[in-house]
Amino acid sequence: MVNIAVKAARRAGRIINQAAGNLDVLTVRHKSLNDLVSEVDRASEEAIIGTLQTAYPDHAILAEESGATGQSDHVWVIDPLDGTTNYLHGFQQYAVSIALLYKGVITHGVIYDPCRNDLYTASRGRGAYLNDKRLRVSRRERLIDSLVGTGFPFRMFEHLDAYTGMLKDLMTKTAGIRRPGSAALDLANVAAGRLDAFWEIGLAPWDMAAGCLLITEAGGLVGDFEGNDRFMQSGNLVAGTSKVFAQLLQVIQPHLTPALRAVK
Repeated sequence: MVNIAVKAARRAGRIINQAAGNLDVLTVRHKSLNDLVSEVDRASEEAIIGTLQTAYPDHAILAEESGATGQSDHVWVIDPLDGTTNYLHGFQQYAVSIALLYKGVITHGVIYDPCRNDLYTASRGRGAYLNDKRLRVSRRERLIDSLVGTGFPFRMFEHLDAYTGMLKDLMTKTAGIRRPGSAALDLANVAAGRLDAFWEIGLAPWDMAAGCLLITEAGGLVGDFEGNDRFMQSGNLVAGTSKVFAQLLQVIQPHLTPALRAVK
């Protein structure tokens, strides 16, 4: 199944790259404040869904632009272009993300970076890979030595005070904070050991499903803001090496409001 997902991701990547030289003529609309969608997002998603449905016509789909279709124990979770705002500005930090859930469990994940032609793949129990190289999370054990990724609130600002409190504390308790603008690639970078940890509020399943499998298969941990496994339901994610993960939670938790507590 992962090979079909790779085929779909590469097909989408070609569409994305072909349009990258003509960004000024793309049709773009606002789904909501600071939430953009272009014709490239839609063409990429159609290519992915077409490839997956040809191979697995009975599987269900959960995609960012077209939503949920079908009913099955197998659900493909698709972000056709994670980092659309970056893409539309020519800022080369964006990716295609595809994951397969079986009875709610993430079993396969693919993240494709079309700018660098980097392909990240993972299958449950079989490890995580960048191209043909096995991935492992970093060996860092202390938060103070860690480079930590994040995503700023950009659509919904009701948690902005809580987030800025987390950010302020972590700026003094880490080696640095990075916000490149594509959660999928941020999570891939945790799996590859380039980032030691990551946190974000309000992610969608398609933002994180593939990346979370990459991290766990690379030896890291993922969880919600209370360290539990309900991150796909809450949208609130912490990820990292086993020791840094726990330390990051300790800094984040004092800032949690009732609305940010894990989904029960």
